[in-house]
Amino acid sequence: MIIVQTPLRVSLFGGGTDFPSFYHEHGGCVLSTAIDKYIFVTVKRRFDRMLRVGYTRTEMVGCLDDLQHELIREALRLAGIFDGIEVTTMGDIPSAGSGLGSSSTVTVGALHATYSLLGQLISAECLARQACQIEIDTLGKPIGIQDQYIAAYGGLRFMEFGTDGSVNVHRIELSTDLKRALNDNMLLFYTGVTRRSDSILSEQKANIRQREAVLCEMKQIAYTARDSIVSGRLDTIGELLDYSWQLKKQLASQISNGHFDDMYASARRAGALGGKITGAGGGGFLLLYCPYSRQDAVRQTLAGLQELPFQLEGDGSKVIFNYQR
Repeated sequence: MIIVQTPLRVSLFGGGTDFPSFYHEHGGCVLSTAIDKYIFVTVKRRFDRMLRVGYTRTEMVGCLDDLQHELIREALRLAGIFDGIEVTTMGDIPSAGSGLGSSSTVTVGALHATYSLLGQLISAECLARQACQIEIDTLGKPIGIQDQYIAAYGGLRFMEFGTDGSVNVHRIELSTDLKRALNDNMLLFYTGVTRRSDSILSEQKANIRQREAVLCEMKQIAYTARDSIVSGRLDTIGELLDYSWQLKKQLASQISNGHFDDMYASARRAGALGGKITGAGGGGFLLLYCPYSRQDAVRQTLAGLQELPFQLEGDGSKVIFNYQR
């Protein structure tokens, strides 16, 4: 039996510039961090030749093509396993529509666990690249490529996407005190709304040509945010999050709505410097940057929402249990 732990993520800046149709022309960059909330993927051999996959439902099939969980199906296919295996997934949070990159986290974790069962060591870069291949090339998802890379690599990362298709992943090294201060100033609240991101992302992808100027500005903000964190100007992050969020809402019609705008405005009045709806928008979690002294006021304002305490996670996808007879 193999158990793989793969982190979820909070994307801070640059989301949207990681779409291939944008960065192949303009280049892109994203500032993102893994967090200490995970999806666990377990794999083990079966005595029979059946395939069993357990998630929010359970599938038992005799043929790989009959698996309806498309991410696990294609991960098994890519690794060359077609029968005689059992796969289960478990998450620290409800994965559907969370805005924390859960789909790519499952894909990376499934690949990692499957290759480990085969006794193969696989690099973070290869895991990320193959997860992109599954989600974008094979399944045709209207998504970017940042989630696969942060799930595989972990840490606080600045990722650059070249016009030639290259991906450069840089770890941002912070002192213990600076990392703690950054972590302490960020809050996550569950909006209570889940959504399928495909429709939002499809519209966002279709709008790329008309929103090139907005995306280019969001890319420059990501560079500014990286420099601000490294130099210790943390409150600037809150201000840049607010500016970037106003730009992001221009990318697609369903990214925000009156309910989320009111929620965000209330948090800002209570002392948050900035924030965003995580992921594609439209639901999931509300991320806020808020100085510690104002956090109780923000919590009181958002008392109807469940807070998700979290820490920055330094590791990416990793095997935490490996027992094979």
